[in-house]
Amino acid sequence: AFMQNSRSMSCSCPSLKLREVVSIYFSMICLFLIILMAALQGSVPRRNDFPYKVPLDPKGLLELSWNVSYPEQVVHFQLFIKHLQFGLLFGMSDWGEFENADLAVLWNDGHNSYFGDAWSDAKGQLHMDSQQDYQLLGARKAHKGLYLLFRRAFSTCDPKDYLIEDGTVHLIYGILEEPVRSLQAINISAIHRGLQRVQLLKPNITIPELPSDMKPMEITAPDIVIPSQETTYWCYMAELPEGFLKHHIVMYEPVITAGNEALVHHMEVFQCAPEFDSFPHYNGPCDSKMKPDRLNYCRHVLAAWAMGAQAFYYPEEAGLAFGGPGSSRYLRLEIHYHNPLVFQGRHDSSGIRLYYTASLRRYDAGIMELGLVYTPVMAIPPGEDSFILTGYCTDKCTQLALPAAGIRIFASQLHTHLAGRKVVTVLSRDGREQQIVNADGHYSPHFQEIRMLKELVAVFPGDELITTCTYNTEDRSRATVGGFGILEEMCVNYVHYYPQTQLELCKSAVDPGYLHRYFNLVNRFNDEDVCTCPQVSVPQQFYSVPWNTFNRDVLKSLYDFAPISMHCNKSSAIRFPGEWEKQLLPTITERLREPVPRCPPTPGPQPAAPIPVNLGELRRD
Repeated sequence: AFMQNSRSMSCSCPSLKLREVVSIYFSMICLFLIILMAALQGSVPRRNDFPYKVPLDPKGLLELSWNVSYPEQVVHFQLFIKHLQFGLLFGMSDWGEFENADLAVLWNDGHNSYFGDAWSDAKGQLHMDSQQDYQLLGARKAHKGLYLLFRRAFSTCDPKDYLIEDGTVHLIYGILEEPVRSLQAINISAIHRGLQRVQLLKPNITIPELPSDMKPMEITAPDIVIPSQETTYWCYMAELPEGFLKHHIVMYEPVITAGNEALVHHMEVFQCAPEFDSFPHYNGPCDSKMKPDRLNYCRHVLAAWAMGAQAFYYPEEAGLAFGGPGSSRYLRLEIHYHNPLVFQGRHDSSGIRLYYTASLRRYDAGIMELGLVYTPVMAIPPGEDSFILTGYCTDKCTQLALPAAGIRIFASQLHTHLAGRKVVTVLSRDGREQQIVNADGHYSPHFQEIRMLKELVAVFPGDELITTCTYNTEDRSRATVGGFGILEEMCVNYVHYYPQTQLELCKSAVDPGYLHRYFNLVNRFNDEDVCTCPQVSVPQQFYSVPWNTFNRDVLKSLYDFAPISMHCNKSSAIRFPGEWEKQLLPTITERLREPVPRCPPTPGPQPAAPIPVNLGELRRD
């Protein structure tokens, strides 16, 4: 009996433990799934959580929306594809090239679809990345097309990945019109592809409260026909009402004609010089011989917008003054149309909507030019991959021109012509660099906008603002000099600040006497003569320099040590009183440390394999 009881007990006890174990097991699975679903819901943004949007292709078939999470250091992307064929490529590269690019790829082999993180080598051959950092969050079909959701950390510490930083990002895309058997079989030279520039890392700024008496004013093109050519700059003159009193602009936003979202590249509204009583009406291409020369005196920026930018808001305590005494009634709208498919007959009434108030805010906002004077004494030799020029706003000028409480910079617009590749302005105090005002390590002259800063930059009397530009002239056979022409160069940062002061321009150039010594030195050490006669212009002297290694290095050294001519100018273009010639360069004793990229937590070894995606049957259009 004991033996039987023992056996019966030994048989029944394990079954009870098994039920308990199974119950606990399934409870744990349920709990895990609940936690997982909550985590996924927290990480996958809703469709209306993508505040930034830009068309990728001229036909409007691809549209990118995104948001930025600074706590997570992550960008969430939503890619809308109107007519998906057999896949697409999306990614980033230094200057918009498809070689050495960082890519997310969706492709179909004729039966199944796959998604993967890839990179291209110097020959454009695609490879699956051993570290899958483009993380697919979902794919959703709608009656309009396909929505593809994925995310990417700013920095992945993967040498094959692009580092997402402040400034311009060159986005690239490609459309697969045929099935491909594998990622490696994609021939990027044979696909329809393109480029779009955006500022991905938008500042996380709280929208200020707007005044109740705010009114809109639209400065728009009058139903023009976009020329059937790839690039057009269109100018249109507008006029404020007679007797328009002083107001403050508190915000502005783009007005884009429906259907032209992919053609309107960027727009600016300029106010004309107040010393002219009138300006001729004009509506036509900015480079036309019919454009009146007086329009060149409309250069004071009121508003600037570029693709991907949202509305621009002034700080609550400041507004941009226009109207009233000392302010011109005449405005010039300039629109850059990018029409690579050469569409014909497209009508457009795009422009910028200004919002203004008669309830003046505490401060007038001002715009100050930093960088280099527009002069040919600053030049870049031909064949340079990264030649550096620097312009200074010195402590002597800020000491004289700024109020004791200083100014606050809240926005910035960087500007060069076609050879510009990088621009940075640094604030220095007592010889020590304090902070970066604005920087763009992948600057493009084809993408210029006024960018709100992530935080106000306080500048006090005695501070220095140093603006450095990097140029590439590898495609040029003669020197590029400073000036207003598109093939000449500029190095400018238009900083927007408050309260407005009399200081409108704080820039420099190398002392002309030292440049004359450079040309004499070139003559002494080279067989070929560089004419330094008074009647020969500085550009002509630069054009006759034989650009050997010695002449290049000496010019670089000259710009690094020679005294400068300072332009510490009021709005009337008159310098503040003082001695501004042959000023010593500022001495910097302590540089800012280079930022160290923050690597995301390593999730452990991940197979370099694509993720299957169920998109149903794909077909050729």
